[in-house]
Amino acid sequence: MTIAAMPRRTSPLLRRLVGFNLITAVVLGAIGYYLGWWLGHQVSVAATDHYADTNQNDVALFLAYGLAVVGFLTGLGFLNYPVSRMLGRPASVAAKDEADGWKRYVSLCTDHKVVGLQYLIGIGFFLLVGGVNAMLIRVELLRPTPNIWPAGQYLTLVGLHGSMMMGMMTSGILGPFANYVVPLMIGARRMAFPRIEALTFWLLMAAGVILTSAVFYGGFPTGWTGYEPLADQANMGMDSYIVFFALVGLSMTLLGFNMLATVFSMRAPGMGWGRLPIFVWSVVATSALNVLAAPVLVTTLTMVALDRTLQTTFFLSSSGGSPFLYENLFWVFGHPEVYILAIPGFGIVLELLPVFARKPLWGYRLAVSGMVGVALLSFFVWQHHLFMSGLNANLRPFYMLSTELISLPTGFTFLCAMGTVWRGRIRYDVPMLFCLGWVFNFFIGGLSGVFLSDVPSDTTTHGSFFTMAHFHYTIMGGLIFTFFAAIYYWLPKMAGVQLNQRLGKVHFWLMFVSFNSTFAPLFVIGALGQPRRVVSYPKDLQFLNQWVSVSAFVLGISMVVFLANFVWSLVFARIPADPNPWHSSSLEWQVPTPVPVHNFDRIPVITAELYPYGAETTAPAAEPLTVGS
Repeated sequence: MTIAAMPRRTSPLLRRLVGFNLITAVVLGAIGYYLGWWLGHQVSVAATDHYADTNQNDVALFLAYGLAVVGFLTGLGFLNYPVSRMLGRPASVAAKDEADGWKRYVSLCTDHKVVGLQYLIGIGFFLLVGGVNAMLIRVELLRPTPNIWPAGQYLTLVGLHGSMMMGMMTSGILGPFANYVVPLMIGARRMAFPRIEALTFWLLMAAGVILTSAVFYGGFPTGWTGYEPLADQANMGMDSYIVFFALVGLSMTLLGFNMLATVFSMRAPGMGWGRLPIFVWSVVATSALNVLAAPVLVTTLTMVALDRTLQTTFFLSSSGGSPFLYENLFWVFGHPEVYILAIPGFGIVLELLPVFARKPLWGYRLAVSGMVGVALLSFFVWQHHLFMSGLNANLRPFYMLSTELISLPTGFTFLCAMGTVWRGRIRYDVPMLFCLGWVFNFFIGGLSGVFLSDVPSDTTTHGSFFTMAHFHYTIMGGLIFTFFAAIYYWLPKMAGVQLNQRLGKVHFWLMFVSFNSTFAPLFVIGALGQPRRVVSYPKDLQFLNQWVSVSAFVLGISMVVFLANFVWSLVFARIPADPNPWHSSSLEWQVPTPVPVHNFDRIPVITAELYPYGAETTAPAAEPLTVGS
């Protein structure tokens, strides 16, 4: 071998610093941001004098965010595969997918199990940020007049809290849990499109950082809905909101597409639609909503961005546009999004109840029809958000009827849950407690929703804390409780360790009591006329607001209990979990822990029926079943 032909040796440190990884992504992201800011200033100066009398430059910020996201994804290595294929190199599994250690959790990895854990930690971090914002809001409302935050900053806090929670939790169940367990549940070795799966996670993380940066540009005054014409009049923090939700919408669309492709095309032999686990059915219904509704959000926000940069007039009534158009387009996405948040919770509850009640799932086909019915009807109810907007009153009866009709398929879920629990041999383990908490909370949320679906009562409660209480009972009382149920149930499989059950029960009861103590009084506060998103309120409502604030602080303490349990169990205690601690018959519990990279050496053949509980022993989920070691 000649000297020229000898391969060059690169130090491991240099490879880590120069190679594509999280460090490179951050560096390229920062370069892209400042390059976009410079280019934006050049474009705005050359093309228009719109910014001549102001320091605001929306073109610069949009370009900066766009180039930063592209640089961030490039740094992670998303261009490596397509460039290699264009150069004629063969496709191969990335080495870090096969490797052990923490590095694959902070880099681009196409193992669906790693992506699920990345989602769990990433979404958990941004939920913590949103929760801190909620605590700051309740600190401000301890007094009836502005106390710490002036009105503008208070609106930013409210907007950041709502946007962070709504944006991140759109993938709160599908991201961590569906990505991890759905391929295992259906007997597949991987997701249909592994790189798209990884892309959805990193898009969501970039979105969270961008929304947080809104505080450096003055925040935004619109709350999480981004209503026009406020959105067009707002300062540059509004651009952060637009890019955030656009990236969230793109991530949702790709995530839903990937889930549908996986379930439709990669089920194991013998797993027909009638043998599909009920959680997988909820993922299918939610993914369909993602694919159909999220692109509407991305398109709508693109129109808002054009209004703010190129002086188009889609939503400006003074120039022929209409803010009502924005409201309709937003809620065409926004109300299906409510069920994007709720339906996965239905699936988790119905998946877990048979395990802890030791009974087959009651009304399997009824539950499936209920979730599919909710998904379908969710596209026919969006204008109940516009009852007080001044639109054609003749439309109100139809949307009032359709909103009330959606309670029927929702009720199917409750009927199946109660039928499963009835006369069961219930084990009150922590996941079961959170499922039962969901039943109580979502029932209250559903009953309170009747007052908002009927036009006469909605005229007195619209825009008040009554609406906010209903929404939190439906979403936090539903989705967040099932989110924790899923963590306590599946974490022994995902991480191989068991969370402390005693601390888990302390977490549940502290959270359940403080949650109801926080949001139940808000029904009264709203009925007495206190509007949401307003920093001041009548003095005679101060005691109730103080009660709510103190209860919210206790609710925050319950999250600290969970966080302490989570960190202690995963980092310090590291108590190995039993292979199947819940004695579940579901297929994901029949594989070893930790799960092999390719899940199964040989795809299982499904022969058993679903949820064969009630006998002395648990029937196998598949026969034969061979997995990697």
